[in-house]
Amino acid sequence: MNEGAANEGLEPTLELTLDHLAAVEALERALLDGLDVEHCPQRSAVPVPAGELLLMPAAIGGFAGVKVAGVAPANPAAGLPRITGSYLLLDGPTLQPLALLDGAALTALRTPAVTALALRALAGPDAAHLVVFGAGPQAFGHVAAVRAVLPLERVTVVARRPGPAAELARFAASSGLDAAVGGPEAVAKADVVVCCTTARTPLFDGRLVPDGAAVAAVGSHEPDAREVDAELVGRAQLFVEARAVARREAGDLLMAGAAEERQINLSELVTGGAVVRHDRPRLFKSVGMAWQDLAVAAAQYDARHRSRSGSGTGSGRSRSAT
Repeated sequence: MNEGAANEGLEPTLELTLDHLAAVEALERALLDGLDVEHCPQRSAVPVPAGELLLMPAAIGGFAGVKVAGVAPANPAAGLPRITGSYLLLDGPTLQPLALLDGAALTALRTPAVTALALRALAGPDAAHLVVFGAGPQAFGHVAAVRAVLPLERVTVVARRPGPAAELARFAASSGLDAAVGGPEAVAKADVVVCCTTARTPLFDGRLVPDGAAVAAVGSHEPDAREVDAELVGRAQLFVEARAVARREAGDLLMAGAAEERQINLSELVTGGAVVRHDRPRLFKSVGMAWQDLAVAAAQYDARHRSRSGSGTGSGRSRSAT
């Protein structure tokens, strides 16, 4: 514990200022430092009239924390975010509160960062064409995060509503990418495919995906919902955040009957314990894990206190999250 941290009390809401690369590095650091993703605390999900409440606790090194998130499917129609919530960051040794963070903003940062971390290892070194399904906040975050780690040149947006699809295409174009709105057949010419939708049935024909492509499916955490079909799951080399989590929540794999023995976890991928094959598609299925929120929240906390100290090397309040 940092000297005096337990007595300094809870900070006002800590603003998220990390960029996507910093978030990717925080996640990578946690894995390289030996985090056992297969034995992290489970997420609790409670059905409520408006949707679902999620409780996500974690502890890594000098920090602990918990996210309370709401998933409210009707919110977007009312102009409200689908994902709500708050994150409470705690001092690891004493469990004294340190800071509050906007849970929705944290989710919007860490989810694309997890995808980018995986795709950096799974995509080809010259991956230039991204096809993104969806046009909500996660789609915007994924375009930015994937561009931060891959040499993208072109983005094709596939979405149900023309207005949001065009808005995302304009966002991609504003960062110098060749961007257009297209249909699901665009996957046939994709180097990278990212699915971040609320779909419960497959978005495209998995037979169209080139052998050299990497696909990330991030939109659901329910065993009876999926964005990719059994054709793609059957063809692809499979990667997950953790096998223990995938067997409970990864509907894309569960509904396709994918054997757990085929699944490589994110730690094995990042630490070099897995051989990535390029003779078939690579599919990364994520559902979200509590350690990811904590790694990014702790990195933000450390960055804030380094800034306060005026030093790039840390301060009495700063400590590693891993």
